[in-house]
Amino acid sequence: MTSIIKVTPLSGVQDEKPPCYMLQVDEFRFLLDCGWTEDFSMDVVDNVKNHLHQIDAVLLSHPDHLHLGALPYLVGKCSLDCPIYATIPVYKMGQMFMYDLYQSRHNSEEFDIFTLDDVDSAFDKIIQVKYSQSLNLKGKGHGLTITALPAGHMVGGTIWRIVKDEEEIVYAVDYNHKKERHLNGCVLESISRPSLLITDALNAHYVQAKRRLRDEQLMNIILNTMRKDGNVLIAVDTAGRVVELSLLLDQLWRNQESGLHAYSLALLNNVSFNVVEFAKSQVEWMSDKVMKAFEDKQNNPFHFKHLKLCHSLKELSKVPEPKTVLASVPDLECGYSRQLFIQWSSNPKNSIVLTSRTSPGTLARRLIDDDDHKKFKLRVSKRVKLEGKELEEHRQAEKEKEKERKAAEAKKRLESESSESSEDEMEVDEAGRLKPQHDIMVGSEISKKGTNFFKHAKKSFAMYPFHEKRIQWDEYGEIINPEDYKMAETNITEEETGRAEETAEDTDEITEDDVDVPTKCIASEAEVDLKSSLTYIDFEGRSDGESMKKLILQVKPRQLVIVRGSAIATQKLAEYYRLQLSGTRVFTPMVGEIVDATLESHIYQVKLKDSLVSSLEFQKAKDIELTWIDGQLDLQSGQRSLMMEEEDELEMETEDATAPGLELKKKRSDDRIATLDAVDTTIEETGHSQVFINPPRFQDVKQMMTRNGIIAEFTGGVLVCNGNVAVRRHESGRLCLEGTLCADYFRVKDLLYEQYAII
Repeated sequence: MTSIIKVTPLSGVQDEKPPCYMLQVDEFRFLLDCGWTEDFSMDVVDNVKNHLHQIDAVLLSHPDHLHLGALPYLVGKCSLDCPIYATIPVYKMGQMFMYDLYQSRHNSEEFDIFTLDDVDSAFDKIIQVKYSQSLNLKGKGHGLTITALPAGHMVGGTIWRIVKDEEEIVYAVDYNHKKERHLNGCVLESISRPSLLITDALNAHYVQAKRRLRDEQLMNIILNTMRKDGNVLIAVDTAGRVVELSLLLDQLWRNQESGLHAYSLALLNNVSFNVVEFAKSQVEWMSDKVMKAFEDKQNNPFHFKHLKLCHSLKELSKVPEPKTVLASVPDLECGYSRQLFIQWSSNPKNSIVLTSRTSPGTLARRLIDDDDHKKFKLRVSKRVKLEGKELEEHRQAEKEKEKERKAAEAKKRLESESSESSEDEMEVDEAGRLKPQHDIMVGSEISKKGTNFFKHAKKSFAMYPFHEKRIQWDEYGEIINPEDYKMAETNITEEETGRAEETAEDTDEITEDDVDVPTKCIASEAEVDLKSSLTYIDFEGRSDGESMKKLILQVKPRQLVIVRGSAIATQKLAEYYRLQLSGTRVFTPMVGEIVDATLESHIYQVKLKDSLVSSLEFQKAKDIELTWIDGQLDLQSGQRSLMMEEEDELEMETEDATAPGLELKKKRSDDRIATLDAVDTTIEETGHSQVFINPPRFQDVKQMMTRNGIIAEFTGGVLVCNGNVAVRRHESGRLCLEGTLCADYFRVKDLLYEQYAII
């Protein structure tokens, strides 16, 4: 059965912006990646927020911010709540990417777009999958199967295959067909004739140098620089391509003939230790060569002997010079790579190596594209500790906030206690009046008439009112107040603080140990005089243009959607495929343009009224049931789908929310579904000619007749039954019955009718 397939690009078409696409398969909608630009442009996520209410699942292909950078914001600030699917390495390495990105931004500016808690909340929703593991979706996605296939490029990189009935959809971006040191190539060539292929044109015009030449070029730069007592800065990502480069450089350092053994090698980012530890535990996701070395020699290639792991510039300063440093991030917009670039670029002995073409507009991309980059100004920002008057004002403000918080908690606690005391629990006297809630003996109570069977005390002493606190319970037991169990904090005197500051090192750099110390960001402009050598060497790990063309021609998709790439590259690649792939529909959409990739035409969705459904009579045909419907289509008052009704309720609940990103965009496409109602028989007559469905094969008819005791033989293409009834096939494909009106004629007719689903 044909499905309705539509693709809506939200970002990453006709340009090099991050990929983000909405894929609709019948009523189920996937969000394919949710990347974000290096400058966190809100234009990208605004398009996603407009469709946020429609997303049923998210598929992530790679762990870098260009493929999942907007995920913490969408989950933490926009309340995205749906299953998110990714491979185990994408889950682990993606978390390291976002941790490092947040910390790099936080160290240089007041960054509040998302927090580390938002990162944790987003990755807690991820459902981890393995390669070639088929997942059958449930509920609204019943009948859909998703499978993750190796894509190369980064560890855990994924080509997603989505299957429903006979429709196969493949989403393959940023793949690499070549084997590398730590990764095998993609398996795109193993896929044949999918219904729809979504792929990119980023490297359509790019000619890639051979791996051996690139490795030699990097080694020569490192050797020549270090022999002149210079340092080498290699700008890399956090947890993706850095794995390949770390493995390459550590192997070069191990080789005694390379001449690098006397120099230092370091990896500098905020999560370097975790990245290497995760790489050690993900050997089964890597190349056959890495697996063989691990199994045969019990040697994990990621037990680096020469690569020193650093988490701050302070730790890096302890590494002896000259040294080669792998520092994040590759775009030089923030992080340690930007700080080292500013420090080292003015020394002609040093060398700077860029390993990837980042997004247009970033510092690294400007340096790659522009040859005249000797002198320019850069914004330099860093985080420093608060001192003097600013520190006192900050502490005073924190005390005021703490007082307000405690007052609000006390008020809330009192309100909850008072609301739980109900009138039913209060004692009522015989006259219906409420008894006083205290233990003082009042005269009216003492002078009550009654039997004097029991002796009374001669004198009763009044007591002060005492209110016994009621114990509150919930399903987990007694409700406790955390403040009652909080240990008293030790107060540090000003003298002790002064002594601690005197013994501390005189540095403005904020490390992880100073997390609780109040800080601020200061910015200034610095003029960079670029005297060091600057080289771009391609270590992106993507297939080049020629390889992409050969792979797609081998796959031969029935429909092709080309995304992410410059407008010129996209159009030229589309023209090439239209010439080479006869019969293939090629789409080059714009942002927001809906691509209808449904193979069959004139297929629409309608909603049947209950009164109409109850009157239907279904006939079984093979594995399905069919029926004929006489109805009238109501396009004007079409009912909203259940999904749309739930969205309206969600809008009503969140319309008063003031947190950024919580508002839902009301501007949306018309998602009404036409309603099909029963025909009014008083106005229009109903009825139709019989339709015979599921015609049997001629050979099957002969076998069926034989099983029912009828002698059937083929004579000149005609099936003769019992010598007096003939069954022949008409040119139109229909079966014709000829013979005298006898018992055999009507018996053969009834048996033929049983082979059809007649509606």
